[in-house]
Amino acid sequence: MGFYVQALILMLLATTVLSFVGSVPQVPCYFVFGDSLMDNGNNNNLVTEAKANYPPYGIDFPDGPTGRFSNGRNTADVVAQLLGFENSIPPFATVKREEIVRGVNYASGAAGILDITALHLGGRISMNQQLTNHATTISRLVDLIGNGSLAQVQEYLNKCLYTVTVGSNDYINNYFIPQYYQTSSLYTTEQFAEVLIEQYSKQLSKLYEYGARKFGISGVGYIGCAPALMARFKTNTCVDAANGAVIQFNAKLVSTLGDLESKLSGAKFIFLDPPLGYSSYFNVTDIPCCNVLTTVSEGQCAPNQIPCSDRGNHIFWDGFHPTESISLVDGARTYEALAPLYSLENKGSFPVSDADYSD
Repeated sequence: MGFYVQALILMLLATTVLSFVGSVPQVPCYFVFGDSLMDNGNNNNLVTEAKANYPPYGIDFPDGPTGRFSNGRNTADVVAQLLGFENSIPPFATVKREEIVRGVNYASGAAGILDITALHLGGRISMNQQLTNHATTISRLVDLIGNGSLAQVQEYLNKCLYTVTVGSNDYINNYFIPQYYQTSSLYTTEQFAEVLIEQYSKQLSKLYEYGARKFGISGVGYIGCAPALMARFKTNTCVDAANGAVIQFNAKLVSTLGDLESKLSGAKFIFLDPPLGYSSYFNVTDIPCCNVLTTVSEGQCAPNQIPCSDRGNHIFWDGFHPTESISLVDGARTYEALAPLYSLENKGSFPVSDADYSD
Protein backbone atom coordinates (compact mmCIF):
# COMPACT_ATOMS: atom_id res chain seq x y z
CA MET A 1 0.00 0.00 0.00
CA GLY A 2 1.37 3.44 -0.94
CA PHE A 3 2.38 5.89 1.79
CA TYR A 4 -0.49 8.27 0.94
CA VAL A 5 -3.09 5.53 1.39
CA GLN A 6 -1.62 4.44 4.72
CA ALA A 7 -1.56 8.02 5.98
CA LEU A 8 -5.13 8.71 4.90
CA ILE A 9 -6.52 5.55 6.48
CA LEU A 10 -4.59 6.05 9.72
CA MET A 11 -5.78 9.64 9.96
CA LEU A 12 -9.39 8.65 9.30
CA LEU A 13 -9.10 5.76 11.76
CA ALA A 14 -7.87 8.09 14.49
CA THR A 15 -10.62 10.66 13.99
CA THR A 16 -13.30 7.98 13.70
CA VAL A 17 -12.26 6.09 16.82
CA LEU A 18 -12.14 9.30 18.85
CA SER A 19 -15.69 10.14 17.80
CA PHE A 20 -17.21 6.69 18.44
CA VAL A 21 -18.93 5.82 21.68
CA GLY A 22 -20.60 2.49 22.35
CA SER A 23 -20.76 -0.35 19.85
CA VAL A 24 -23.77 0.51 17.69
CA PRO A 25 -23.26 1.30 13.97
CA GLN A 26 -23.95 4.86 12.92
CA VAL A 27 -27.02 3.78 10.94
CA PRO A 28 -29.26 0.81 11.79
CA CYS A 29 -28.85 -0.69 8.34
CA TYR A 30 -27.02 -0.12 5.07
CA PHE A 31 -28.39 -1.16 1.66
CA VAL A 32 -26.10 -1.33 -1.37
CA PHE A 33 -27.27 -1.23 -4.99
CA GLY A 34 -25.17 -1.17 -8.11
CA ASP A 35 -22.78 -3.02 -10.37
CA SER A 36 -19.45 -4.85 -10.19
CA LEU A 37 -17.80 -2.03 -8.27
CA MET A 38 -19.95 -3.06 -5.29
CA ASP A 39 -20.91 -6.68 -6.05
CA ASN A 40 -19.76 -9.06 -3.31
CA GLY A 41 -21.15 -12.35 -4.56
CA ASN A 42 -24.55 -11.89 -6.17
CA ASN A 43 -23.36 -13.14 -9.56
CA ASN A 44 -21.60 -16.27 -8.32
CA ASN A 45 -24.39 -18.68 -9.21
CA LEU A 46 -25.57 -16.96 -12.38
CA VAL A 47 -24.81 -18.23 -15.87
CA THR A 48 -22.73 -15.24 -16.84
CA GLU A 49 -19.36 -14.02 -18.01
CA ALA A 50 -19.55 -11.33 -15.34
CA LYS A 51 -18.38 -13.13 -12.23
CA ALA A 52 -15.28 -12.99 -10.06
CA ASN A 53 -15.44 -15.99 -7.73
CA TYR A 54 -12.14 -17.48 -8.88
CA PRO A 55 -8.44 -16.75 -8.29
CA PRO A 56 -6.69 -14.38 -8.48
CA TYR A 57 -9.73 -12.35 -7.37
CA GLY A 58 -9.77 -12.13 -3.60
CA ILE A 59 -6.06 -12.82 -3.22
CA ASP A 60 -5.88 -10.24 -0.42
CA PHE A 61 -9.33 -10.88 1.07
CA PRO A 62 -9.53 -13.05 4.21
CA ASP A 63 -12.04 -15.44 2.60
CA GLY A 64 -10.35 -15.58 -0.79
CA PRO A 65 -12.47 -15.25 -3.96
CA THR A 66 -15.97 -14.22 -2.89
CA GLY A 67 -17.34 -12.61 -6.05
CA ARG A 68 -15.77 -9.21 -5.42
CA PHE A 69 -14.17 -7.77 -8.55
CA SER A 70 -11.06 -6.88 -6.58
CA ASN A 71 -7.96 -8.31 -4.95
CA GLY A 72 -9.54 -7.42 -1.58
CA ARG A 73 -12.27 -5.19 -0.24
CA ASN A 74 -14.44 -3.00 -2.41
CA THR A 75 -15.77 0.45 -1.56
CA ALA A 76 -18.99 -0.88 -0.02
CA ASP A 77 -16.94 -2.99 2.40
CA VAL A 78 -14.91 0.01 3.49
CA VAL A 79 -17.96 2.22 3.96
CA ALA A 80 -19.65 -0.49 6.05
CA GLN A 81 -16.53 -0.83 8.17
CA LEU A 82 -16.27 2.90 8.77
CA LEU A 83 -19.97 3.07 9.66
CA GLY A 84 -19.22 0.62 12.46
CA PHE A 85 -20.66 -2.62 11.10
CA GLU A 86 -18.75 -5.62 12.38
CA ASN A 87 -18.79 -7.38 9.00
CA SER A 88 -19.48 -6.46 5.40
CA ILE A 89 -23.09 -6.17 4.25
CA PRO A 90 -24.09 -9.64 2.97
CA PRO A 91 -25.12 -10.26 -0.66
CA PHE A 92 -28.80 -10.84 -1.39
CA ALA A 93 -27.94 -14.18 -3.00
CA THR A 94 -26.81 -15.75 0.29
CA VAL A 95 -28.09 -13.44 3.05
CA LYS A 96 -29.51 -15.17 6.11
CA ARG A 97 -32.91 -14.24 7.46
CA GLU A 98 -31.58 -12.67 10.63
CA GLU A 99 -28.93 -10.64 8.74
CA ILE A 100 -31.32 -8.53 6.66
CA VAL A 101 -32.00 -6.25 9.64
CA ARG A 102 -28.57 -4.63 9.20
CA GLY A 103 -28.81 -4.38 5.42
CA VAL A 104 -28.33 -6.24 2.15
CA ASN A 105 -26.01 -5.82 -0.82
CA TYR A 106 -27.93 -6.23 -4.12
CA ALA A 107 -25.16 -5.11 -6.48
CA SER A 108 -24.46 -7.24 -9.53
CA GLY A 109 -21.58 -7.33 -11.98
CA ALA A 110 -22.63 -5.96 -15.41
CA ALA A 111 -25.85 -4.47 -13.99
CA GLY A 112 -27.21 -1.39 -15.67
CA ILE A 113 -29.93 1.17 -15.36
CA LEU A 114 -31.43 -0.36 -18.50
CA ASP A 115 -32.57 -3.99 -18.39
CA ILE A 116 -30.98 -4.77 -21.75
CA THR A 117 -27.51 -3.59 -20.72
CA ALA A 118 -24.86 -6.37 -20.80
CA LEU A 119 -27.30 -8.94 -22.18
CA HIS A 120 -24.43 -10.36 -24.27
CA LEU A 121 -22.60 -11.35 -21.06
CA GLY A 122 -25.44 -13.55 -19.80
CA GLY A 123 -27.03 -13.35 -16.38
CA ARG A 124 -26.90 -10.15 -14.37
CA ILE A 125 -29.25 -8.40 -11.96
CA SER A 126 -30.33 -5.09 -13.43
CA MET A 127 -31.26 -2.12 -11.28
CA ASN A 128 -34.95 -2.91 -11.79
CA GLN A 129 -34.45 -6.48 -10.59
CA GLN A 130 -32.44 -5.23 -7.61
CA LEU A 131 -35.48 -3.15 -6.64
CA THR A 132 -37.63 -6.27 -6.89
CA ASN A 133 -35.17 -8.08 -4.64
CA HIS A 134 -35.36 -5.22 -2.15
CA ALA A 135 -39.14 -5.57 -2.10
CA THR A 136 -38.60 -9.21 -1.16
CA THR A 137 -36.34 -8.12 1.69
CA ILE A 138 -38.97 -5.68 2.92
CA SER A 139 -41.63 -8.40 2.97
CA ARG A 140 -39.30 -10.50 5.12
CA LEU A 141 -38.65 -7.58 7.44
CA VAL A 142 -42.40 -7.15 7.94
CA ASP A 143 -42.45 -10.62 9.48
CA LEU A 144 -39.09 -10.30 11.22
CA ILE A 145 -39.28 -6.90 12.93
CA GLY A 146 -42.53 -5.29 11.83
CA ASN A 147 -45.06 -7.47 13.60
CA GLY A 148 -46.91 -7.65 10.32
CA SER A 149 -46.82 -3.86 9.83
CA LEU A 150 -45.30 -2.48 6.63
CA ALA A 151 -45.54 1.04 8.06
CA GLN A 152 -43.39 0.05 11.02
CA VAL A 153 -40.73 -1.41 8.70
CA GLN A 154 -40.74 1.69 6.50
CA GLU A 155 -40.22 3.86 9.56
CA TYR A 156 -37.16 1.73 10.34
CA LEU A 157 -35.91 2.01 6.74
CA ASN A 158 -36.23 5.81 6.89
CA LYS A 159 -33.19 5.77 9.19
CA CYS A 160 -31.05 3.49 7.02
CA LEU A 161 -28.39 4.42 4.49
CA TYR A 162 -28.79 3.59 0.80
CA THR A 163 -25.96 3.87 -1.72
CA VAL A 164 -26.33 3.31 -5.45
CA THR A 165 -23.44 2.91 -7.90
CA VAL A 166 -24.78 2.20 -11.37
CA GLY A 167 -24.58 3.55 -14.92
CA SER A 168 -21.10 2.66 -16.14
CA ASN A 169 -22.26 -0.59 -17.77
CA ASP A 170 -24.89 1.28 -19.74
CA TYR A 171 -21.92 2.80 -21.55
CA ILE A 172 -19.25 0.07 -21.33
CA ASN A 173 -21.61 -2.83 -22.04
CA ASN A 174 -24.20 -1.09 -24.16
CA TYR A 175 -23.63 2.27 -25.83
CA PHE A 176 -19.97 1.73 -26.73
CA ILE A 177 -20.30 -1.76 -28.21
CA PRO A 178 -22.34 -1.17 -31.38
CA GLN A 179 -21.77 -4.76 -32.49
CA TYR A 180 -24.26 -5.82 -29.82
CA TYR A 181 -26.50 -2.78 -29.25
CA GLN A 182 -28.08 -0.08 -31.42
CA THR A 183 -28.19 2.65 -28.80
CA SER A 184 -25.26 4.63 -30.27
CA SER A 185 -27.04 4.79 -33.64
CA LEU A 186 -30.37 5.72 -32.06
CA TYR A 187 -29.16 8.40 -29.65
CA THR A 188 -26.49 11.04 -29.34
CA THR A 189 -24.58 10.85 -26.07
CA GLU A 190 -26.70 13.67 -24.67
CA GLN A 191 -29.93 11.93 -25.69
CA PHE A 192 -28.74 8.64 -24.23
CA ALA A 193 -27.91 10.35 -20.94
CA GLU A 194 -31.48 11.69 -20.89
CA VAL A 195 -32.85 8.18 -21.50
CA LEU A 196 -30.78 6.81 -18.63
CA ILE A 197 -31.63 9.63 -16.25
CA GLU A 198 -35.35 9.32 -16.91
CA GLN A 199 -35.25 5.63 -15.99
CA TYR A 200 -32.87 6.18 -13.07
CA SER A 201 -35.14 8.86 -11.59
CA LYS A 202 -38.04 6.39 -11.59
CA GLN A 203 -35.87 3.78 -9.89
CA LEU A 204 -34.75 6.14 -7.13
CA SER A 205 -38.35 7.25 -6.65
CA LYS A 206 -39.32 3.60 -6.21
CA LEU A 207 -36.69 3.23 -3.49
CA TYR A 208 -38.25 6.24 -1.80
CA GLU A 209 -41.68 4.58 -1.98
CA TYR A 210 -40.17 1.53 -0.28
CA GLY A 211 -38.96 3.68 2.62
CA ALA A 212 -35.51 4.97 1.67
CA ARG A 213 -34.76 8.53 2.73
CA LYS A 214 -30.95 8.74 2.97
CA PHE A 215 -29.32 8.34 -0.45
CA GLY A 216 -25.68 8.38 -1.51
CA ILE A 217 -25.64 8.33 -5.33
CA SER A 218 -22.32 7.76 -7.10
CA GLY A 219 -21.49 9.52 -10.32
CA VAL A 220 -20.20 7.36 -13.15
CA GLY A 221 -16.40 7.22 -13.11
CA TYR A 222 -14.16 8.20 -15.99
CA ILE A 223 -14.50 4.92 -17.84
CA GLY A 224 -12.49 6.21 -20.79
CA CYS A 225 -9.33 5.82 -18.69
CA ALA A 226 -9.97 2.14 -17.90
CA PRO A 227 -7.26 -0.04 -19.51
CA ALA A 228 -9.81 -2.38 -21.09
CA LEU A 229 -11.69 0.46 -22.76
CA MET A 230 -8.46 2.01 -24.05
CA ALA A 231 -7.59 -1.41 -25.46
CA ARG A 232 -11.02 -1.64 -27.08
CA PHE A 233 -10.49 1.73 -28.76
CA LYS A 234 -6.87 0.84 -29.60
CA THR A 235 -5.35 3.87 -27.89
CA ASN A 236 -2.77 4.51 -25.18
CA THR A 237 -4.62 7.53 -23.82
CA CYS A 238 -8.00 8.01 -22.17
CA VAL A 239 -10.97 7.72 -24.53
CA ASP A 240 -12.37 11.23 -24.68
CA ALA A 241 -15.65 10.14 -26.23
CA ALA A 242 -16.41 7.83 -23.31
CA ASN A 243 -15.38 10.35 -20.66
CA GLY A 244 -17.37 13.08 -22.39
CA ALA A 245 -20.46 10.88 -22.37
CA VAL A 246 -20.31 10.20 -18.63
CA ILE A 247 -19.65 13.87 -17.89
CA GLN A 248 -22.98 14.62 -19.58
CA PHE A 249 -24.66 11.87 -17.57
CA ASN A 250 -23.22 13.08 -14.27
CA ALA A 251 -24.30 16.67 -14.91
CA LYS A 252 -27.86 15.56 -15.59
CA LEU A 253 -27.77 13.29 -12.54
CA VAL A 254 -26.78 16.14 -10.22
CA SER A 255 -29.68 18.23 -11.50
CA THR A 256 -32.11 15.32 -11.19
CA LEU A 257 -31.09 14.57 -7.60
CA GLY A 258 -31.84 18.17 -6.72
CA ASP A 259 -35.27 17.87 -8.32
CA LEU A 260 -36.00 14.62 -6.48
CA GLU A 261 -34.99 16.09 -3.15
CA SER A 262 -37.35 19.01 -3.65
CA LYS A 263 -40.23 16.69 -4.63
CA LEU A 264 -39.82 13.81 -2.18
CA SER A 265 -40.58 14.93 1.36
CA GLY A 266 -37.87 14.00 3.86
CA ALA A 267 -35.47 12.63 1.24
CA LYS A 268 -31.81 13.64 1.25
CA PHE A 269 -29.62 12.93 -1.79
CA ILE A 270 -25.84 13.28 -1.76
CA PHE A 271 -24.02 13.08 -5.08
CA LEU A 272 -20.74 11.21 -4.73
CA ASP A 273 -18.13 12.55 -7.14
CA PRO A 274 -16.24 9.95 -9.18
CA PRO A 275 -12.62 9.61 -8.01
CA LEU A 276 -9.96 11.82 -9.58
CA GLY A 277 -6.29 12.53 -9.04
CA TYR A 278 -5.16 9.12 -7.76
CA SER A 279 -2.37 8.99 -10.33
CA SER A 280 -0.41 11.37 -8.11
CA TYR A 281 -0.14 8.73 -5.38
CA PHE A 282 0.21 5.44 -7.24
CA ASN A 283 3.20 4.38 -9.31
CA VAL A 284 1.26 2.31 -11.85
CA THR A 285 -1.89 3.99 -13.11
CA ASP A 286 -3.00 2.36 -16.36
CA ILE A 287 -1.75 -1.24 -16.26
CA PRO A 288 -3.95 -3.98 -14.77
CA CYS A 289 -2.38 -5.88 -11.91
CA CYS A 290 -3.69 -9.21 -13.24
CA ASN A 291 -3.49 -10.73 -16.70
CA VAL A 292 -6.77 -9.81 -18.37
CA LEU A 293 -9.01 -11.66 -20.79
CA THR A 294 -9.67 -10.39 -24.30
CA THR A 295 -12.74 -12.56 -24.94
CA VAL A 296 -16.41 -11.62 -24.37
CA SER A 297 -15.59 -10.98 -20.72
CA GLU A 298 -12.88 -8.50 -21.73
CA GLY A 299 -10.97 -6.84 -18.97
CA GLN A 300 -11.54 -9.49 -16.30
CA CYS A 301 -8.67 -11.43 -14.75
CA ALA A 302 -7.68 -14.64 -16.50
CA PRO A 303 -8.37 -17.52 -14.09
CA ASN A 304 -5.62 -18.85 -11.84
CA GLN A 305 -2.87 -16.53 -13.09
CA ILE A 306 -0.32 -14.92 -10.76
CA PRO A 307 -1.01 -11.19 -10.42
CA CYS A 308 1.52 -8.44 -9.81
CA SER A 309 3.19 -8.36 -6.41
CA ASP A 310 3.08 -4.55 -5.96
CA ARG A 311 -0.71 -4.34 -5.82
CA GLY A 312 -0.60 -1.35 -3.47
CA ASN A 313 0.93 0.75 -6.25
CA HIS A 314 -1.72 -0.01 -8.87
CA ILE A 315 -4.95 1.83 -9.54
CA PHE A 316 -6.43 -0.97 -11.66
CA TRP A 317 -6.73 -4.54 -10.45
CA ASP A 318 -8.14 -5.79 -13.76
CA GLY A 319 -9.14 -3.93 -16.92
CA PHE A 320 -12.03 -2.07 -15.30
CA HIS A 321 -11.97 -2.41 -11.50
CA PRO A 322 -9.79 -0.75 -8.85
CA THR A 323 -7.41 -2.41 -6.43
CA GLU A 324 -8.21 -2.59 -2.74
CA SER A 325 -5.85 0.34 -2.19
CA ILE A 326 -8.08 2.55 -4.32
CA SER A 327 -11.18 1.23 -2.55
CA LEU A 328 -9.66 2.19 0.81
CA VAL A 329 -9.19 5.75 -0.39
CA ASP A 330 -12.54 5.94 -2.18
CA GLY A 331 -14.35 4.30 0.73
CA ALA A 332 -12.91 6.83 3.18
CA ARG A 333 -13.82 9.67 0.83
CA THR A 334 -17.35 8.30 0.39
CA TYR A 335 -17.81 7.86 4.13
CA GLU A 336 -16.85 11.47 4.77
CA ALA A 337 -19.15 12.72 2.00
CA LEU A 338 -22.07 10.80 3.49
CA ALA A 339 -21.61 12.37 6.94
CA PRO A 340 -24.87 14.39 6.73
CA LEU A 341 -26.80 11.13 6.37
CA TYR A 342 -25.69 9.27 9.47
CA SER A 343 -26.57 10.26 13.00
CA LEU A 344 -23.98 12.03 15.08
CA GLU A 345 -25.64 10.65 18.21
CA ASN A 346 -25.52 7.00 17.14
CA LYS A 347 -21.87 6.04 16.83
CA GLY A 348 -20.41 2.60 16.21
CA SER A 349 -17.19 0.70 16.81
CA PHE A 350 -14.28 0.61 14.40
CA PRO A 351 -11.81 -2.29 13.98
CA VAL A 352 -8.33 -1.47 15.20
CA SER A 353 -6.60 -3.06 12.21
CA ASP A 354 -7.24 -4.63 8.81
CA ALA A 355 -6.79 -8.06 10.40
CA ASP A 356 -9.88 -7.51 12.55
CA TYR A 357 -12.13 -7.23 9.50
CA SER A 358 -13.49 -10.22 7.60
CA ASP A 359 -16.80 -11.67 6.50
